[in-house]
Amino acid sequence: MTQHIPEGLPERIRHYVDGEFVDSVGGETFDVLDPVSNETYVQAAAGQKADIDRAVAAARRAFTEGPWPRMLPRERSRVLHRIADLVESRDARLAELETFDTGLPITQALGQARRAAENFRFFADLIVAQADDTYKVPGRQVNYVNRKPIGVAGLITPWNTPFMLESWKLAPAIATGNTVVLKPAEFTPLSASLWAEIFEEAGLPQGVFNLVNGLGEEAGDALVKHPDVPLISFTGESRTGQVIFGNAAPFLKGLSMELGGKSPAVVFADADLDAAVDATIFGVFSLNGERCTAGSRILVERAVYDEFVEKYAAQAGRVVVGDPHDPNTEVGALVHPEHYDKVMSYVEIGKGEGRLVAGGGRPEGFPTGNYIAPTVFADVPKDARIFQEEIFGPVVAITPFDSDEEALELANGVKYGLAAYIWTNDLTRAHNFSQAVEAGMVWLNSNNVRDLRTPFGGVKASGLGHEGGYRSIDFYTDQQAVHITLGAVHNPTFGKQEHHESDLDDPDPR
Repeated sequence: MTQHIPEGLPERIRHYVDGEFVDSVGGETFDVLDPVSNETYVQAAAGQKADIDRAVAAARRAFTEGPWPRMLPRERSRVLHRIADLVESRDARLAELETFDTGLPITQALGQARRAAENFRFFADLIVAQADDTYKVPGRQVNYVNRKPIGVAGLITPWNTPFMLESWKLAPAIATGNTVVLKPAEFTPLSASLWAEIFEEAGLPQGVFNLVNGLGEEAGDALVKHPDVPLISFTGESRTGQVIFGNAAPFLKGLSMELGGKSPAVVFADADLDAAVDATIFGVFSLNGERCTAGSRILVERAVYDEFVEKYAAQAGRVVVGDPHDPNTEVGALVHPEHYDKVMSYVEIGKGEGRLVAGGGRPEGFPTGNYIAPTVFADVPKDARIFQEEIFGPVVAITPFDSDEEALELANGVKYGLAAYIWTNDLTRAHNFSQAVEAGMVWLNSNNVRDLRTPFGGVKASGLGHEGGYRSIDFYTDQQAVHITLGAVHNPTFGKQEHHESDLDDPDPR
């Protein structure tokens, strides 16, 4: 297989601070690999505390002295729409670079690039249409809510669909008048470097957007601990979220964290089985299985269990694994050899915990690169590691159940609670089960098709807080309540009591 290498790759990847591309203060760098050859194709500047300090200072200056926080919503909206236009016009180039850097199939990377544009367009519209609350007490008082940008937002993003997930945080943070420091994942820094040119061309003022590449333990840690960064939005694994939570605590920072998932797809016997198979195949094998909302545990009612497993395994075996740049590819290469080793270790664990019915290792014809065949385990018990732990790859566990109560117990029997997918044609069951399942988001008879107005977030170990729609506006702004008295002031009166002279003369006037 001849690997596709995009033309015009950068000679190096640098930070972007206060409108300029810069190297690390101390000259530190790290290697960036492509996931097909696993060879270093570029070196990126490795941010340290000094680089974060420089970026935060620029962002703070742009917030306190620059025009951006003081612009009318309509003016900011025009800039955001221009950003969306530029992203859309460059979607093919963005997808090509994203695919090269991440191993995502090119068709899926293209969809993510277009979704990134839509994120900016959505918040460009939302800040103009937004109306804040007013509360009236007729003749006595008017109370209203005044929203204000908070300051410098620290945005820490993951390596799966990096460009789209960066847009998910950048758009609302900037739309609401904040300035930002973005720390992208070290595995996938390539597409993040494109934001600088896009923002400059769109007319975003200097210093509003700053980018520091580097490792989470260095650049990310310094960003979380910086006293001039009141907000941290993080997407990544739950253990890292715990560390961030602890490090942000002394500063009482605002936190929004979308963490790991081990989401159930529950298939009842009355469901449209073919539709459920299609959706659950896509739900765990799209984006190479590297998605937080993957339905990686499929719970199937026993009456249709054997039929479901047979259909599912056969279809999983037909999923096209291939060169990420080939438009026919459905599963590409995992992002990095470290992650490949982790997922493969779970495949080996699964062989001792469940019945392997599809995949189970490297696909034929791919002797090199981070390729794993879509892997399906059936008859997986609820205490199995592949049932309980997030794998974040093209691996799925299927488990039977006999009653609604058992299905709910299985669905809720993990530490995570991000998404759930319910397949049934019983309306009462659909609503009751959805409300009882411990998940921040539920899809009924549907794949993960998300309306941008809805809240996105999880419960339990899957996160803290929600973003999306007005919830993003809430996170990135302070809500100040302003109270105005109309008419007479209704105050209790202190300090105006009259005293008799004899009381003042006699210390004990009894």
